[in-house]
Amino acid sequence: MLAFTFPGQGSQKPAMGAPWRDHPSWALVELAGEATGRDVAALLLDADAEELKLTHNAQLATFVLSMVVFDAVRRAGVGASHVAGHSLGEYSALVAAGAFDFATGARLVAERGAAMREASLERTGTMSAVLGLDDTLVDEACAEVRAGGGEVWLANANAPGQVVIAGSPEALELAAAAAKARGAKRVMPVAVTGAFHTPYMASAQTRLDAALATVAFADAVVPVATNTDAALHRAAGEWQALLSRQLCSPVRWRDLLGTLHADGVTIFVELGPGAVLTGMAKRTVDGTNTLSAATPQEVDALVRELATLSPDETPPTDGEHLFAAERLVVSPAAGVFSPAADLRDGHPVQAGDLLGRVGEHEVRSRFTGWLMGLLAHHGERVTSRQPVAWLRTS
Repeated sequence: MLAFTFPGQGSQKPAMGAPWRDHPSWALVELAGEATGRDVAALLLDADAEELKLTHNAQLATFVLSMVVFDAVRRAGVGASHVAGHSLGEYSALVAAGAFDFATGARLVAERGAAMREASLERTGTMSAVLGLDDTLVDEACAEVRAGGGEVWLANANAPGQVVIAGSPEALELAAAAAKARGAKRVMPVAVTGAFHTPYMASAQTRLDAALATVAFADAVVPVATNTDAALHRAAGEWQALLSRQLCSPVRWRDLLGTLHADGVTIFVELGPGAVLTGMAKRTVDGTNTLSAATPQEVDALVRELATLSPDETPPTDGEHLFAAERLVVSPAAGVFSPAADLRDGHPVQAGDLLGRVGEHEVRSRFTGWLMGLLAHHGERVTSRQPVAWLRTS
């Protein structure tokens, strides 16, 4: 079983969109610009490191690039049994799972980034990475400082011996000393402008809640392992509360990886800039394969590598191959997608059955089997060859 994972803020880098300019998946960049009113192409092509470091720029750029990579991987016919994303990456994961469409995700990410930047200006905070110390002992160090009136909390439990703490600069210094007294090997500053995933983000949470309240969420087509509780979720009614809680709650990434592995995931594929999550998975979960892709060439290499990990598979054909007895049905044209009436997960499908329409073009299945889920929502604008349905074949 394979999980797609999506990176969070900090993985961005200048010109990371350049390899994608002539790829069909670049259409998502234009769509993100229309949805947010931002020049997303400029962020991905022209922004320097300092401009990209700003929270509202880093989050939108990372989200859109991750979705471009995901779209290219889907076009190559690769699907996942599970998804997850680190902090901001959870929005990418929810789009990948069909909980809301890409344009909605872009708008939410833009609002989230702006809200977190504003909250960081209201209360000065920062973050530090604590290396070589157990999570429990790091938490104890933070509690010791809080007992003396300082404001510092465990923010990310990323991997064994890799924990991030956040709070006021003064409290972070005290917590670093307390962590070293307990055996930490190093404490390093993180290049961010706020104390994310702590109570310092309370005002951002309030602003984000207003945006989340406008979204019509859908059930996920695959399980999503979430940051706040490291559990698997699929129900539409859960996303609003989980995304709201995430801003002020620690990211339990180490536990989340364990949850995915316990549910059968043996391949972790990071989609988006950087390979930070790939390194975390290598350190955390034994007996698994870890892969990543951030450019078109790396997507091609990813498909070839996955073929070697699944030797019984036939080569991808016409963009509609998926692993084992699963297939993707792709859009015949660009336009607005409308699913056929009464389609539901588990619905039996015969080859030739109508699954929906893109504009005036019919979307018909080439396979016989069962509908596992729709990958595009009613009213979503899709591109030619974009996967719109996921089937398990008989």
